[in-house]
Amino acid sequence: MFKKKLQIPSAETALVGRAEKMLLSTTAHYVHQHDITAPWPAGFEQAMFGMGCFWGAEKLFWQLDGMWITAVGYAAGHTPNATYAEVCTGKTGHNEVVLAVYDPSVISYASLLSTFWQGHNPTQSMRQGKDVGTQYRSGIYIFSDQQQAAATRSKQDYQSALDAQGFNDIQTEIMTASEFYYAEEAHQQYLAKNPAGYCGLGGTGVACPAEGKS
Repeated sequence: MFKKKLQIPSAETALVGRAEKMLLSTTAHYVHQHDITAPWPAGFEQAMFGMGCFWGAEKLFWQLDGMWITAVGYAAGHTPNATYAEVCTGKTGHNEVVLAVYDPSVISYASLLSTFWQGHNPTQSMRQGKDVGTQYRSGIYIFSDQQQAAATRSKQDYQSALDAQGFNDIQTEIMTASEFYYAEEAHQQYLAKNPAGYCGLGGTGVACPAEGKS
């Protein structure tokens, strides 16, 4: 069972899932109060990241200036509308991810990438600290060619910075964003609702190179 949790299942072997979407009794962001479901304000952009347990990852992003909303959910897998319990089995292929909707006139995508790289250890594979499994893998899920180019460039730059400090190779996957399935309401903005709650994130201590243009 442990070994299976370190291997992403194929579409044929993944759990079947369901057509019904996750029902949230409220869609108001606990911190920002904006609706965490689309549509977004005109001109705003989306970003999506996986960097370990999504509770702590989401907090890193909702604290940034220019952030409209953040939400946690499941993506980059196979099982439609999976539950948290199903994702934890390792049989859905999903990653725990943070969806961030932001105002690009206030904060750049490059700044979000810096928060991503510095907020976790991207050299770990299928884990983050004590959290082990495919849902804790490092991932950047892109929405445009511009994000693809920026993410690829930043990965190369951060690898050079890590190399200089003796770290291993980055394990982060960079791929087109698949459908985002909202996690259960209890997980949304979890550390704002539970300030003393668990957060297993820890970075490498290596700073990102100077920010480039996104």
